[in-house]
Amino acid sequence: MKKLIEPFAIINRQTFMIMVAAQVVITLLLWQSFSDGLIPKPGKVASAFVTLLGTKLFIENMLVSLLLTLKAMLYSILITLLFAWLSVLPFFKSVALFIVKCRYLTLTGLIFIFTLLTKDGSELKLSLLVFGIVPFFVTSFLSIIVNINPQEYELCKTLGYNNWQTLYEIIIIGKADQVFEILRQNFAISWLMITMVEGLSMSEGGIGTLLIKYNKYNDLTNVLALQLSIFIIGLCFDYLLGSLRHWLFPYSHLKTATK
Repeated sequence: MKKLIEPFAIINRQTFMIMVAAQVVITLLLWQSFSDGLIPKPGKVASAFVTLLGTKLFIENMLVSLLLTLKAMLYSILITLLFAWLSVLPFFKSVALFIVKCRYLTLTGLIFIFTLLTKDGSELKLSLLVFGIVPFFVTSFLSIIVNINPQEYELCKTLGYNNWQTLYEIIIIGKADQVFEILRQNFAISWLMITMVEGLSMSEGGIGTLLIKYNKYNDLTNVLALQLSIFIIGLCFDYLLGSLRHWLFPYSHLKTATK
């Protein structure tokens, strides 16, 4: 028990899982005790969650949101890889750094411009998602490039590689496993943004549309049930991307172990 509150202490997996389970139970008990008439109790939310999962409305809207999110992430990672790889060229370095600074641009003031540039609601939502995701993807990848050990470059020079071969071996091939880590770390950004952009165009549905509908009628029970489903799906994708990385690049296990 002492290790649980000791800085830098290491506990085994079983102890950690027991601790997490206890924390979840305590949280639910506090929720049950302090929830009033306005905030639904855990049992009511759990019941609504189970009911929601079995409805055709939820499944269809969740699939719409997942498809849009995955499509936006695919475009975003392709754009990210292009500018991150080219950032080692002085001509494109300034462009990559500008994309990084775009993290501080808010979408609220740019929605009208994107509306003019796109032909329908589907393109509007996709373009807003990509615009919101790419700066964070590029920031993550550039940090990986900046932190590459100089000895890797020296090794390539020793082997007689030219600059283009060095780019290919060290960054394109050598950091391929980090692409999945970037996806894993930044998936939450796109998954959180999906509810916002879907509120701009509700004709195609989506979980954002459902949230707006439930909020409109102050249906807090279904709002929390839907938030719980969004949270669980996000955790599943986080685990999936991590497992996919370790499967495609087994050596990433060794990197994790040595950190």
